[in-house]
Amino acid sequence: MPVDISRLRITTPVATSPTNPVALELLGDEALLRFPEVISRQPDGSIRFSAPTRGASSKSTHRTRCEWKESVYWTLESAALHVNRQRMTLTQVNSAQKVVISQMHVKDDDSPAIKVFWNKNKITWGFRQSFNQPDPVNSTIASNIGLNVPFTVEINVSAAGLVNVLVICNGVTTSAPPQQMDSSWASQRFNFHGGVYNQIDYSATTAATDGSVCLIHDLLLSH
Repeated sequence: MPVDISRLRITTPVATSPTNPVALELLGDEALLRFPEVISRQPDGSIRFSAPTRGASSKSTHRTRCEWKESVYWTLESAALHVNRQRMTLTQVNSAQKVVISQMHVKDDDSPAIKVFWNKNKITWGFRQSFNQPDPVNSTIASNIGLNVPFTVEINVSAAGLVNVLVICNGVTTSAPPQQMDSSWASQRFNFHGGVYNQIDYSATTAATDGSVCLIHDLLLSH
């Protein structure tokens, strides 16, 4: 079944305009139509996301991404369970060998509550228990997940803020110990993200071939 990104917003590594270097955002179907070099549907229905390290980035960073995100924000209490399940394959990773593949973002805040990384063949994640916590606590979920190996990354968050993150690869499921978001998150609004977000700053000497590419084979977002 083809992956449906029609209601999702795509942040691209393409500049908004010749005079505005900030990364362009647009809805999924328009992105597929206009920028097949960075986002394209494959014959099997999967979607290829490509983020050259040297490209357009958001105002606050020098790091590029080709990433989907939900168009509508939500609160924890709006559903019994919030799920972001993405089955994907990384086919290329930047020279730093680190890329964000899944996130739970917070409206009007630069620091996600949950951020999942592919980091040198490991899947790691960062978690902020409190809204005002400056730095996340990082830990490893799974190892030996190389390039060109399909895997699933799943974030589950309950209405009460109980977080479970798991990875499925070659029929084996590994999960992080459950974590509890504290009450400081109750008034915040969230959305899920996924795709590839390079964890390396670009410069004038960055090679044109440096970057990260993934295939998303299946995507389930539920609330």
